[in-house]
Amino acid sequence: MVDPIFQSPNYQLASKLLDVSVLRQEAIASNIANSETPGYRRIDVAPDFATELRSRINAGDMTAATRLEARLTEDSNARSMRPDGNSVQIDSELLQMNRNMVEHDFLSEVISRNIKQLRLAITGRAG
Repeated sequence: MVDPIFQSPNYQLASKLLDVSVLRQEAIASNIANSETPGYRRIDVAPDFATELRSRINAGDMTAATRLEARLTEDSNARSMRPDGNSVQIDSELLQMNRNMVEHDFLSEVISRNIKQLRLAITGRAG
């Protein structure tokens, strides 16, 4: 009974994306902390993660999709506009942080709903 809830594609995908959201928040925090460090290059979740995740989901292979591991890498699209070579743009980081927060909140709600359904099935009460 418990396994079907935690094995559902929506739950698994939300759980994986929640992990990625946490990793992205770490990258944003590092970028903001190093916004004045000469030569620091902006980092983010590797762009190939989203591409690979999408292709595995489209192929219907949720098991392989949930086994994917996101990693942080230097953002090759970030260009330095400063003479010291730092590629962090603080206003862009703050926007990314807000967007990531909204995604994290949404994914947390999806996970919470699944757990609430399990609680309801076990106890017969919603709260």
